[in-house]
Amino acid sequence: MSAFLDPQFSDALTESRIVLTPPSHHEIVITRVLNAPRELVFAAWTQPEHIKRWWGPDGFQGMVCEVDLRVGGRFNLNLRGPDGIDYPCEGTYHEIVPNERIVYSGMTDDRHPCGCGIPPHSLVTVHFVEHGAGKTRLTINARVNSAGMCEAVVQGGFVPGWSQAAARLDSYLAGG
Repeated sequence: MSAFLDPQFSDALTESRIVLTPPSHHEIVITRVLNAPRELVFAAWTQPEHIKRWWGPDGFQGMVCEVDLRVGGRFNLNLRGPDGIDYPCEGTYHEIVPNERIVYSGMTDDRHPCGCGIPPHSLVTVHFVEHGAGKTRLTINARVNSAGMCEAVVQGGFVPGWSQAAARLDSYLAGG
């Protein structure tokens, strides 16, 4: 895999990007600048009533969302796809720094290689950084346990799924 830019994800080449690191690193890094203050973006990532409204690619709808926002707490989100099937998204929080960072692990089984945006057996770090007046640079770093899993995650739709979810989040935060 090599670094690339996904035009559907980019606001501007200097502000938003997706980078796949070489397979030996087992990481996918996604960055997007959102047109909302960081406190609002953090709330959208941590409060069930917000998460259900934007999480997932186009055509997916949040059905159930439970969040126990504390270290060791768990979250559960079920997304219904356009095919009528419910897809699970589960994980455990490892670190929470309000308005700055969330670290969580994904599912511990292989039901779906993308895990509705959280690859199984992965550690995901989400950074929220102020980026000018009323903007937030959101960076998602997904570290998976093997090159094979990284490839499965990419093939399972992680990159386009997060491209669409980030656009949905930006629209949701703008009131759309």
